[in-house]
Amino acid sequence: MDTFVIDATGGIIGRIATIAAKQSLLGKQVAVINCTEGLLSGRRHMIIAEYKQASLRGGHALNGPNWIKRSPERLMKRTIRGMLSYKMGRGEAAFDRIKCYNQVPADLKAIKAVSVARPLNTRTMKLAELAKEL
Repeated sequence: MDTFVIDATGGIIGRIATIAAKQSLLGKQVAVINCTEGLLSGRRHMIIAEYKQASLRGGHALNGPNWIKRSPERLMKRTIRGMLSYKMGRGEAAFDRIKCYNQVPADLKAIKAVSVARPLNTRTMKLAELAKEL
């Protein structure tokens, strides 16, 4: 099966997530590498406030503050999950084909990664910084 590798360095995580979700729905194995270097756009305090609010939201069903995982690769996978119908058959199968890594694993070093980095004129924050703040 084809493996589609995306390098998250310098890319907005929402754009990375849409590419990963689409390729996974097309039947490819998707690996997102260097998740710690992925970017969120916006003001730093607003990004942190939104994620903290999401982690504290909920009630009995969401089990409180542990709902949002606090490592960069889990935050990336959670973002990708939001772009799939992960409770239905096709979306669940697509979600199972996605893997996220903080570094480049040894078995993926030989595969050329697609970069989604673009020049940005906005304020950004790395996913690693957000994970540290949460």
